[in-house]
Amino acid sequence: MSFDAPGTEPWVWAGNTYEEIVEVAGGDGSVLVMPIASLEQHGPHLPTATDTILATAVADRGAELATEAGVPVVVLPPVWSGYSPHHTPFGGTVTLRFETMLAALGDIADSALGNGFDALLVLNGHGGNGPLVSSTVSTVGERHPDVDVLGLTYWLLAAAAFNDDLRESDVGGASHGGEFETSLMLALHPDLVREDRFRTEYYDQPYAMANQDLTVRGHLSSYRPWTFYSETGVGGDPTVASAETGEALFAVLGDALSDLLVEIHETNR
Repeated sequence: MSFDAPGTEPWVWAGNTYEEIVEVAGGDGSVLVMPIASLEQHGPHLPTATDTILATAVADRGAELATEAGVPVVVLPPVWSGYSPHHTPFGGTVTLRFETMLAALGDIADSALGNGFDALLVLNGHGGNGPLVSSTVSTVGERHPDVDVLGLTYWLLAAAAFNDDLRESDVGGASHGGEFETSLMLALHPDLVREDRFRTEYYDQPYAMANQDLTVRGHLSSYRPWTFYSETGVGGDPTVASAETGEALFAVLGDALSDLLVEIHETNR
């Protein structure tokens, strides 16, 4: 994945000097955002960097709005490889071992927090990283008792709005590469979406207490290779996705993340 030159906005870690980062970190109630995601297959129609692209876009938009509201916040460059062994049979997937990624996230957090941030938000964009987010929050929080360490998977910020007003697919249609992610990509990077390669395979979870798709959540954990659910790598219905839905989702996500960052800032002042 290519790395474009970052902008110099005050919330963009990679585009700022060390003095500028330390200045923001020293602000009262400062927040560090760590986007984490994956590099993995997303069916025939979406790029392998989909999770990283979307998590980064949401982090940047939320930080932009929070900065305008007076929050001292910085967003790290994304951690682009996640825990994705369940996707490897399709090809195109790069994965870390669980223990390797947990150690890497801890090292990144430890060194970045040394700049003086008051809070850390791990913003996740890949379902397989869920347990890693919880583990990172616990282990980093234990090492940094004076820092408010938090974790969240970004699409949950828009679950209610999507399910209530925006979705066209039935339950199971907004899982991996389905309506939700494809709509966001059509809104943000339509040039990366291969619309002539759309395939529909509804995510069919056998356990009623487990997650039914990205925005219909359950409490039962399970593990299966993605080939159990799909022949093409898709889990959902991209054919009902639209740029209009993606634009609405992105607006909700940006506002909701900004609100959360403001709350974190106020809590840690």
